[in-house]
Amino acid sequence: MKRFALCLALALALTGPTTQAQPAPEQPMDTRLLQQPGLPYSFSSLLLDSADGQRHYQVWIGRPHQAAPKDGYPVLWMLDGNAALGALDAGQLQKLAAGQAPLLVAVGYQTPLRIERTARTRDYTPQLPGAEQKDPLTGQPSGGAEAFLELLRQRLRPAVAAQAPIDTDRQTLWGHSYGGLLVLHALFTRPGEFAHYAAASPSLWWGDGAILGQLPGLAQRLDGHPTQLLLMRGSAEPATPRGPSTEPADARARQLAGELRQIPGLSLDYHSFDGLSHGETLGASLAYVMEQLYLR
Repeated sequence: MKRFALCLALALALTGPTTQAQPAPEQPMDTRLLQQPGLPYSFSSLLLDSADGQRHYQVWIGRPHQAAPKDGYPVLWMLDGNAALGALDAGQLQKLAAGQAPLLVAVGYQTPLRIERTARTRDYTPQLPGAEQKDPLTGQPSGGAEAFLELLRQRLRPAVAAQAPIDTDRQTLWGHSYGGLLVLHALFTRPGEFAHYAAASPSLWWGDGAILGQLPGLAQRLDGHPTQLLLMRGSAEPATPRGPSTEPADARARQLAGELRQIPGLSLDYHSFDGLSHGETLGASLAYVMEQLYLR
């Protein structure tokens, strides 16, 4: 813990202006929001480890100053919490406080970095049939999506509820890139866990489009339970992270949107951010989700 505290202090010292481009792999987490006085939210954090002890989480909880509604606060769960927290600003918090004022839960990792690539590779990718699974981009172990979702349901949610009352019927799961892939996996395999699923720039190319194979039977799993998906991407994003593709850049996203629109009980909001790259959609999508769900 001393080493982590020292690294976090170093990150605070080194954090520069927020960039709109794809972040460098070693970019430090932007923690300036946590240092600002007069915010309408108070932030606390909790630490925990994965069941196998290999991944170490830090979760930031932003609680509105106003009293919780009768049924508890609506909750916005944000994956890649280190990056998500850095994408927020005081103006957004002021607007949220004047609106529905959700509880903000940024699920990050115990690192001074903005992105913890090894851990998120494991946590945000589904298990594919076959032997030991390695990620096509990083070569790191992958396929831990189910274990991560179980950790969120069985350990994270009760831990957060112990700090602030939550409305279990008004929960949103947001994620970007591999996080967006996990959001789709959560929707397709356990659609009753959240009321809103927000997948920004999901890695639909991963596993040769394996996530699309989870679609069959979704209508039966929804079982008439009203659920919303916000599916987002930037118009300047490539089809895959490996460079040019023979298919249109948004072909898989539009194919997925078309199929999802046919599913009873599922409300789909497909939004394209004009001119934005893959990295730029992280902050833009988070702001869009807040506007659509909590500021109307």
